[in-house]
Amino acid sequence: MLSLSTRLLLAGSLVLTSFLGLTGFTLDKAFRDSAEAAMRDRLQGHIYALLAASELNKAGAMVVSNEMPETGFATTGSGIYGQISSHDGKQILRSPSMADITIPFSTGLKMGATHFERLTASDGTPLYALSLGLSWKVKGKARDFTFSVARNLSSLDVQINSFRRSLWGWLGGVALLLLAVQGTILRWSLAPLRRVAIDLAAIEAGRATQLQGHYPQELSGLTDNLNTLIRGGQEQLERYRHTLGDLAHSLKTPLAVVRNSVEKEGSIEELRRTVQEQVDRMNQIVEYQLQRAAASGRTALSAPVSVAEVAQRIVASLNKVYADKGVDCRIEIEDDAVFYGDESDLMEFLGNLTDNAYKWCRHTIIINARPVADVLHRRAGLLLSVEDDGPGIPIEDADRVLQRGARADESISGHGIGMAVVQDILRVYDGALEIGTSETLGGMRLLVRLPGV
Repeated sequence: MLSLSTRLLLAGSLVLTSFLGLTGFTLDKAFRDSAEAAMRDRLQGHIYALLAASELNKAGAMVVSNEMPETGFATTGSGIYGQISSHDGKQILRSPSMADITIPFSTGLKMGATHFERLTASDGTPLYALSLGLSWKVKGKARDFTFSVARNLSSLDVQINSFRRSLWGWLGGVALLLLAVQGTILRWSLAPLRRVAIDLAAIEAGRATQLQGHYPQELSGLTDNLNTLIRGGQEQLERYRHTLGDLAHSLKTPLAVVRNSVEKEGSIEELRRTVQEQVDRMNQIVEYQLQRAAASGRTALSAPVSVAEVAQRIVASLNKVYADKGVDCRIEIEDDAVFYGDESDLMEFLGNLTDNAYKWCRHTIIINARPVADVLHRRAGLLLSVEDDGPGIPIEDADRVLQRGARADESISGHGIGMAVVQDILRVYDGALEIGTSETLGGMRLLVRLPGV
């Protein structure tokens, strides 16, 4: 497949060649028409000169009273010819220059009629000829004549051929110059694309981690998004590595406890209780680390996810789980509130926040979300809150609740990792979670702030 620069060069060359070719043909035709018009004017001047020198004698014969008005008429082979003929086509007067040839001039023209034409003389010479019809009164009787003059085309052809050589020579030179300039401009214009390709090759070879340098405005969106994709992939890989390391490290302690319980002497019931506790702990650790690793992270290329639609699905599921509480969950989310990221991440952190509200509320929950303009980014941020009418939480306990495994009330079932998972997901998206008191319902308010993209 042809490269982009080759395509542009071929297309530009075709347009340029067509334009210059059309220009050349137009100028050539215009010059030829102008030369022919000049030839016609010159022949008309010869006609008037011949007419001025002609008169009828007393016998009624047409004669040229003075010398020939143009020296070319009197010189054989001069290329200028003149003839006067009667209305019936009989030649009355021929210029001496026509001594050796015959020219088929038009005859029998009416008074004032003119005829401009190309003719060929008896010796094969191409000519331009002009004939004019006139009427003379002799003794009250009108006599009709046709005055004709002709010139050799050789001088006109030489002039036209000289102009054509000059015209096409200059146009060819201009075409080569413009093609060279066009190639230089294309090479300069496409240099940023070549630089992007070189930078991508450097990333593939491991010599760089991001697209470097400054790119034109038209490419900045592309390069920024490519950098975002590359950075997102690197961060995702790094999260998996850290998560696997954390998982391995976190499992060491419960596994050691199980091993020690098996090795030391004790009752079966005590061993069963210890194993059950450590299995629950390992299950909690695995669940937490997997949820951390599953966070996709933000990207400028993510399609917007409707917060309202996700919230409705979550609430519909939780209404079935907590059907015995009869929770009144109000969804007050603006239509243009969207989340730029992976839908599963939104489901995870919003589901955890809402599930927490369902656990702690008495009867009412409000889910609110709206977009927040961000002057530093092209896409708006998001402000999302989940409020309930439960007992709330003291400010001094807020930080503790956000830690993995911590719960505000041990009587409420759960692993205590929900808020920690929310924290980890939001951290991937450069967001933040705040715990406070709901001014509307009086219980807990969980507030999520996500910046623009």
